[in-house]
Amino acid sequence: MCSIFGIESKTIPMEQMQASFDRTISRGPDMSRMIEVECGYLGFHRLSIMGLDARGMQPFELDGSYVVCNGELYGFRPVRERLKAKYSFQGESDCEILLPLYREYGLEMFKALDAEFALIIYDAQRKSLVAARDPIGIRPLYYGVLKDGGMAFASEPKNLVGLCETILPFPPGCYWADGEFTRYADPAHVDQFQMTSIDDACSHLRQLLIEGVEKRLDADAPVGFLLSGGLDSSLVCAIAAKSLGKKIRTFSIGMDVDAIDLKYARMVADFIGSDHTEVIISEKDVLDALEPVVELLGTYDITTIRASIGMYLVCKYIHENTDVRVLLTGEISDELFGYKYTDFAPDAAAFQEEAEKRIRELHMYDVLRADRCISVNSLEARVPFGDLAFVHYAMSIDPAMKMNTYDMGKYLIRKAFADDHLLPEEILWRQKAAFSDAVGHSMVDDLKALAARSYTDAEFEEKRMQYEHARPFTKESLLYREIFEKYYPGQSQMVADFWMPNKTWPGCDVDDPSARVLKNYGDSGK
Repeated sequence: MCSIFGIESKTIPMEQMQASFDRTISRGPDMSRMIEVECGYLGFHRLSIMGLDARGMQPFELDGSYVVCNGELYGFRPVRERLKAKYSFQGESDCEILLPLYREYGLEMFKALDAEFALIIYDAQRKSLVAARDPIGIRPLYYGVLKDGGMAFASEPKNLVGLCETILPFPPGCYWADGEFTRYADPAHVDQFQMTSIDDACSHLRQLLIEGVEKRLDADAPVGFLLSGGLDSSLVCAIAAKSLGKKIRTFSIGMDVDAIDLKYARMVADFIGSDHTEVIISEKDVLDALEPVVELLGTYDITTIRASIGMYLVCKYIHENTDVRVLLTGEISDELFGYKYTDFAPDAAAFQEEAEKRIRELHMYDVLRADRCISVNSLEARVPFGDLAFVHYAMSIDPAMKMNTYDMGKYLIRKAFADDHLLPEEILWRQKAAFSDAVGHSMVDDLKALAARSYTDAEFEEKRMQYEHARPFTKESLLYREIFEKYYPGQSQMVADFWMPNKTWPGCDVDDPSARVLKNYGDSGK
């Protein structure tokens, strides 16, 4: 990960601006630079992943225009070769091709990028900034209006606290130019469903996921893998191990008393022959991590915080004990193929509508979790299930085919790899367990117990009523909200609401986001 920063203002004292930007120096600890442009300033904290020497340092410049980008541009090498006929390149960084592409295609460039990115361009012709974000929002970007009326953009909201009255997430699949947002892509939208057979759909999904994993193995820095023992991360690891033809490094985490998934992760690691590390945590580790995790996330959402504690602690271990710089993860499969609660979808149209909602909101929940927990530990996240071609195709499959009519969630992706024997059968056909529970049921219980000790019933009722937007509805949610407000006062609108099952569906009107409370959870957590 890297950290980017851009403002259209010259009125903020440099000392204050630099201090705001340096709140995210952990995203890019290798090199830092702030430059002045005609309309304001651009800043960049670098984590070296592609083109490791100083020639890969940003901002990049072309004829008075500059760019800062936190991103990975897949397949950039052949594009750079074509551009060499007209442009010269100083180093090996993928992001160095952006300004030549912008010169050639202008704002249409963003539609053509196969990338996870957030970027800010100073356009010398416009004499203003242009900002854009990838279609899913895998790379973070926030914006706000400065006190003097200028726009401000930054990788994280903490960069803008104190500079902007209101901070909002930059909408994925959009660019900002000439004072307005324009949507250039919406991967959740489908014009026409693929009317195909299950076998054809599975074959296509298999090929696209393999391609999505393989392109994310390209890095000039060491690569590792988060392995929970669930289907999604296990598939990513198995595909990578086969593709690379060598031992990969995998990491798992679990509580010291009741970790569910450690044994399954170990089973996968043994099967694929990975260099595997288990990180064991205690109740004290969990409770000590709570406030730092809420602060680094910039959210009060229950599910996100629960699931982030384990991810943050395993990434902290990786940062402190290894040379790994890039981590592949298994996020985004659930949004495409279904959660436990989507088993209750009343029909195919409702299933698809829910999937569209989840994809559009990903940047506020699971994707936010993966980015912050990894980046705060000076690592980079790559998400193969978020590959644009894979997402487009998965969303275009007839939703009736994706619904759980097979007594097995995410049946299509399981069947897609059934003949490859990349994983033990027990893993490939294992029912899903929620990550926050799989780390250990006791972790969530410990957090709930802390919240119960923190407020009497009367205090809970009084304090929760102070909040109009996303009002806390349990003592746990109030505890998280109060920590959030300590670091991001009055900025709750950065998150749409609490991530919860669709309460309008029968069986989903619950008061806790964990799949554990659903009647169909069954043996998932065993």
